[in-house]
Amino acid sequence: MGAPFKKFEAHASGGPRIREIPMRMVLPNLVTVLAICAGLSGIRFGFEGRFEPAVVMVLLAAFLDGIDGRLARMLKATSKFGAQMDSLADIVNFGVAPALVLYAFLLDRAGSPGWIAALLFTIACGLRLARFNVLDEEKAERPLWQTEYFVGVPAPAGAVLVMLPLYLHFLRLGLEPSRLAAFIATGFTILVAFLLVSRLPVYSGKSIRIPGDKVLPVILGVVLYVLLLMTYPWYTLTASVGGYLIFLPLSVRAYTRRAMREGEKVPPSDIG
Repeated sequence: MGAPFKKFEAHASGGPRIREIPMRMVLPNLVTVLAICAGLSGIRFGFEGRFEPAVVMVLLAAFLDGIDGRLARMLKATSKFGAQMDSLADIVNFGVAPALVLYAFLLDRAGSPGWIAALLFTIACGLRLARFNVLDEEKAERPLWQTEYFVGVPAPAGAVLVMLPLYLHFLRLGLEPSRLAAFIATGFTILVAFLLVSRLPVYSGKSIRIPGDKVLPVILGVVLYVLLLMTYPWYTLTASVGGYLIFLPLSVRAYTRRAMREGEKVPPSDIG
């Protein structure tokens, strides 16, 4: 992602000076920076008590963070500099921002345990991202079919999951910030943190091939989901979290069956 800063020239007043770079090389880094700005703005709104725009900004940050890499690959503008920028954005948008927004909304009512839960989630997100980078570099050493699965819940999914208490509050179902709710949310946050760093095999869907006659229904389904998300955001996000939690054990089951077909023994650490 971003510009491959390979060409430098001497500069009398300081370090090396970067020569001209095509605009297409800058665009992915610009999207990454905008994602960081959105995540940090979400934190600001959270501490101002404006929680709906705070969640929207965190989700926007996650969206922008998800497209910058694809944009870089599409423009053939990947670089080590962009990869480092993307890692910085990931820890801010998927770890720091959701944890602090949730803490400002509810976890602070649990006192120190709430803050510990927020810290654990952020640290778990950082560890998850570091492990992802290492495994990504070691793809060639793993069986091809195993690369179809994430190890642990992905950081973007963790960010969406951990904000479930906020979605439930926005639904106006009578769920008000209270000390009891804060302790329940603390436990849920710790659970999500452990899901991030677990060895749980989570199907990535990267290898899915859509038959030609199914393309239009799939496009229609995606459009329907986006429209529901725009019209009924909190209902849709709550249902999505519920569906994802149901999907996790199904993913473990599919992984175990695939390992048996491939004639490999599945260590307990790979399914928990």
